[in-house]
Amino acid sequence: MIEVFNLSYSFGDKQVFSNVSFTVDSGKFFALLGANGSGKTTLFKTILNLYQAETGRVILAKEDITYWSRERIAQHVGYVPQQHTPPFPYKVIDVVLMGRSAHLKVYQAPQAKDYYIADEALATMGILELRDKIYTEISGGERQLVLIARSLAQQPKVLIMDEPTANLDFGNQIKVLLHIKALATNGITILMSTHNPDHALHFADTAGILSYGEIRSIGHPQDIITEDNLFELYGVKMSVSEQGVYAKFD
Repeated sequence: MIEVFNLSYSFGDKQVFSNVSFTVDSGKFFALLGANGSGKTTLFKTILNLYQAETGRVILAKEDITYWSRERIAQHVGYVPQQHTPPFPYKVIDVVLMGRSAHLKVYQAPQAKDYYIADEALATMGILELRDKIYTEISGGERQLVLIARSLAQQPKVLIMDEPTANLDFGNQIKVLLHIKALATNGITILMSTHNPDHALHFADTAGILSYGEIRSIGHPQDIITEDNLFELYGVKMSVSEQGVYAKFD
């Protein structure tokens, strides 16, 4: 379980978000919807303690993580950024092994146990065959799965994912989301940001809407993803049904 209480953050004179509160139970999938520039990425980085909050606290394992070291946070929380292109042509296995750094001492090389955990993470994501391929030469969907495997190698209790399906085609979006849903089913708490209301509607256990620096609504996706909420969020008229979300053309 992860609990966020009254979290606020400003960049200079701009209030990015204020008094954000929500709880995600263990093994649940929480999807955060928000338009471009709404502060989703900044919120996630504040939760990770990469940005210092003005107010509020984040509770994990019944402890306030404000004063946790980066190493300890990394041992409990995995982070998948929107996209990642390393400066060198690493092998896939080397990228995934980077997730083990939080469990290694300074200058310590990965051990047999670390390789086993990395291979296990690749197998969990169904991409073990990519192990020895060059990360920069595989497809965008495959790279996204590798980044998730890297986070799994941290053996986290919570996985924070910043628009993990961005820039992926429809098929790869569904593959990634199915893997994320399976991770939650296996006990990992998932926080994911997305622009796509269908992703929250069909895959998440809980959804929230971040708008104008506040959590406007939070609850079951079918209760949150409404025509009124989506119009406030995106400024476009949409129709919502059990099958999905569709734009209205008058």
